[in-house]
Amino acid sequence: MSTASTIEWTQSTWNPVTGCTKISPGCKHCYAERMALRLQAMGQSNYTDGFKLTLQPQAVDLPLRWKKPQRIFVNSMSDLFHKDVPLAFIQQVFDVMGRAHWHQFQILTKRAERLAEIASQLPWRPNIWMGVSVERQDYTFRIDHLRQTPAQVKFLSLEPLLGPLPGLNLAGIDWAIVGGESGPGARPMDIAWVTDIRDQCHAAGVAFFFKQWGGVNKKRTGRELEGRTWDEMPERATLEAGGSKQKMRSFERITTPRSFQVSSVGLGRG
Repeated sequence: MSTASTIEWTQSTWNPVTGCTKISPGCKHCYAERMALRLQAMGQSNYTDGFKLTLQPQAVDLPLRWKKPQRIFVNSMSDLFHKDVPLAFIQQVFDVMGRAHWHQFQILTKRAERLAEIASQLPWRPNIWMGVSVERQDYTFRIDHLRQTPAQVKFLSLEPLLGPLPGLNLAGIDWAIVGGESGPGARPMDIAWVTDIRDQCHAAGVAFFFKQWGGVNKKRTGRELEGRTWDEMPERATLEAGGSKQKMRSFERITTPRSFQVSSVGLGRG
């Protein structure tokens, strides 16, 4: 957990779940897996099991202790919608996000099918942003699942971008983040893929954020596109976190158990 994230589009990270399993080509060189194994070698208590999917109930209430409003990336080291994360635990995480209404929470998943399946059972609030990762054309179906959710801010992480994404359906999408893969074995990203996505976003009125070119040395390649940086944020990001009482009433309140206690689950596929 960190209150000073180096991820360009967020401010802090919060990991009520750690560890994951690979589900699609974008997972091949997973940065979170490399980091988890490094933290395990350093003796970090949350990573005793390395990258095995592990619930961290002691971390669930952490955002309530952070009094300064900030954008928080939820589960930078896992996927909240992994099949082995119990629904009751996901509901508890959502309950905390709703209570910490002064923050804005940014959730990303590759498990878009499960997201769509259980979205109606979650206590959505205006300060909860929902996103899906799409690395190439054959995974754009995840965007359709995202559209089925009641999240007030819906966004895409097109990183690592592994191919062109022509003809994106951006209806209902507020924000798109694009980035190249970084680290050992990084696969290249074509500038034409990036500029095409940027142009599609602008034509659709979607905020465009260019995160990085990536490569083995991402600091050297930088994050400029056509001579400038692109740090656009969704318009709703400028609103007060938590939204108005009127907006709050538009979401069904689901009471979830705050005493849910489980520390780990078995590693599965998905």
